[in-house]
Amino acid sequence: MFNTITYEKDNGIACIRLNREKSMNAINDELMRELDKVFDEIAVDESIAVVIITGTSKVFAAGADIKAMSKMLTPYEAHSFMNQIQSLFDKIERTPKPVIAAVSGLALGGGCEMSMACDIRIAAENARFGQPEIKIGLIPGAGGTQRLPRIVGVGRAKELLYLGDPIDAEEAYRIGLVNKVVPTESLMDEARKMAAALVKKPGFAIELTKLAVNDGINMDLRSAIAYEARCFELLFSTEDQKEGINSFIDKKEPKFKGK
Repeated sequence: MFNTITYEKDNGIACIRLNREKSMNAINDELMRELDKVFDEIAVDESIAVVIITGTSKVFAAGADIKAMSKMLTPYEAHSFMNQIQSLFDKIERTPKPVIAAVSGLALGGGCEMSMACDIRIAAENARFGQPEIKIGLIPGAGGTQRLPRIVGVGRAKELLYLGDPIDAEEAYRIGLVNKVVPTESLMDEARKMAAALVKKPGFAIELTKLAVNDGINMDLRSAIAYEARCFELLFSTEDQKEGINSFIDKKEPKFKGK
């Protein structure tokens, strides 16, 4: 069904594996089209509660396909390519289900930017993150100059963007770029463990939490808090809210249905 990714789903968890290993999972037009298609499917698939994106043991994604970029001769061609990749990463970021990036090996350029479009990043010990575009006379064009400072702070982001040098998993954890670092051989087990825990949570409440965080961060504080309150109020129309409240009062484990 797909040439550049593998896609499977089980027990509420969708797993997408980038599958261009010979090209170090470089992001090209076909990969973007296939990811775009699968995320459209995921968004409306009620059997899926959580998404995991991963690569191979040696590379998550080594950025945009440089050979393809070398054929871009005009700003218009570059704009068309960047518009496509930005639209894809925005779709990942705004997918109503939580998205976990399970990163092993290299996550450079567009690969790092893809991971930052995800909600949670789990890194294997061998992971390396970076935005090396400056070294070929460019800047990140798929969100790197915007998502990176929002995650790690402006000063640290500028250092990484200006120098273009990669950092290892422990440094990525220290500055807040990743949520946790795990042994390389345990990466997918840890990602699935976290995904399984999220599957048990009330799905619509997770979706509204994601909306409140992603949209609220771009508002002034007063507007963001008001937006949060509207999301909070909306949840009182759900079965899960009633199940959660009643289970708390009755001192029993809630059984959420995502409704």
